[in-house]
Amino acid sequence: MLPKIDPTTTKSWARLLELSTQKFNIQDSINSERIKKYTFDFGDFHFDFSKNMVSDEVLKNLIHLAEECQVNDATKSMFNGEQINETEDRAVHHIALRERSKPEVRKELEKTKVFTEKLHNGEWRGFSGKKITDVVNIGIGGSDLGPKMVSYALRPFWKDITPHFISNVDAAQQVEILDDLNPETTLFIIASKTFTTQETLTNAFSAREWFLTKGGNEQTISKHFVAVSTNESAVNDFGISSENMFEFWDWVGGRYSLWSAIGLSIACAVGFKQFEELLDGAKEMDDHFHTTEPSKNLPTLSALIGVWYNNFLEYDSLAILPYDHRLRYLPSYLQQVDMESNGKYIDRSGKKANYQTGPIIWGEPGTNGQHAFYQLIHQGTKVIPCEFIAVSKPAHNHQDHHEKLLANFFAQSEALLTGKTREQVISEIGNQADELVISSKVFEGNRPSTSILFKELNPFNLGKLIAFYEHKVFVQGVIWNIFSFDQWGVELGKQLSKPILREIKEQTEGKHDSSTQSLMRKFYDMRK
Repeated sequence: MLPKIDPTTTKSWARLLELSTQKFNIQDSINSERIKKYTFDFGDFHFDFSKNMVSDEVLKNLIHLAEECQVNDATKSMFNGEQINETEDRAVHHIALRERSKPEVRKELEKTKVFTEKLHNGEWRGFSGKKITDVVNIGIGGSDLGPKMVSYALRPFWKDITPHFISNVDAAQQVEILDDLNPETTLFIIASKTFTTQETLTNAFSAREWFLTKGGNEQTISKHFVAVSTNESAVNDFGISSENMFEFWDWVGGRYSLWSAIGLSIACAVGFKQFEELLDGAKEMDDHFHTTEPSKNLPTLSALIGVWYNNFLEYDSLAILPYDHRLRYLPSYLQQVDMESNGKYIDRSGKKANYQTGPIIWGEPGTNGQHAFYQLIHQGTKVIPCEFIAVSKPAHNHQDHHEKLLANFFAQSEALLTGKTREQVISEIGNQADELVISSKVFEGNRPSTSILFKELNPFNLGKLIAFYEHKVFVQGVIWNIFSFDQWGVELGKQLSKPILREIKEQTEGKHDSSTQSLMRKFYDMRK
């Protein structure tokens, strides 16, 4: 079990509240000593925390806060596979998927290896004898966001199979994807732990119907549909045999499941060897997190800085800004990892927390975001901590493009730090300029950011990056005294949609609030 400690009762929390009233100028603090203390090299990675609004005194007390909240003990409990997901009475042991000591994990990995090798060498073929060229993953949430993000991040490593992802119950997505595919060469992966998720099953049966109307039949479904699930009977009822079902376990949370058989679509796209390298990279970060002291522990430091912003400086959002097009789905993936984990107001004692928990996570790849929302980041009334992510070596030969991309990567964090003074503006445009123009061109600066730079985007490094964020979120959840591994908040809307769906099909009205009833009536009128 995890400790149940209200962080606001600790000595370090009280001291941090005092420190939060003191102004801190990041730019004035930057020197070689700070760079040495707040930057870290880890394999191909360089983490730069020096541009954050954190003094040595603040950092010392944040580390004390982690100690008082027993983060180290909680970490040991997770790595030991204990039942720390108390509200669902489950262990939290996705780390075992990377460590690979459990026999059942090795068994499913071997099954994945055999299956993907058959696909790539042409031994597994479609009903007409043609080689499989496209794989469509049908899932939602953790069964979609992780595999999709990783697959597109590793686009240069794709072999001879193109992955596609269907998650939205809006049929427009499915139509858009299937219109360009050939049923003779398409394989569907139905990814659902329970095999009862409404969106996934609706999309799965529609894909099945598409296949049957495009030349397939009941006997050939086995050549074009496989499942990743824990519900063997439901999988069989769909028409998928048990031998074509890949298993994972209740100690694997959905948003942490890409490392399991849920990552089958990744292995289909990049090959099993590259999938193993993804696991290896994550394990290296696991080992670092598990064994490194807090002052040098990368996920822990990032988590503590986030707690400082969220709970003491009242900066309630975090912008994830990858300067690499391949990482375009990373912000949306991290939205689930972070906000589904720590977006909770009930603490581990069942009481309502009287402090902020999870921040709002958002972002967009650079340089697109610079022409959209960076205005608010630089000159808005809200202070938004930013995490810039870039890769030193591109996967293409357009060096000029990459140099311009990285120039912007470096420039944006510098601009947030230094800003532009009134004197600098006047020196540029002259003191005869309109006062309104002068004041509008001033940047206050002193706005915080973290920079993560690594050599190249390969499976190993991507695994390390994802695990870094997983552990960061875990540390924050421990400090906030909440259960990070359940997600009851997604249930209510699902429950309410079921009776509403019956009413829509029957054109009836149930008992709802007057606003919802009015909306439904308007929908009925419009549909006529």
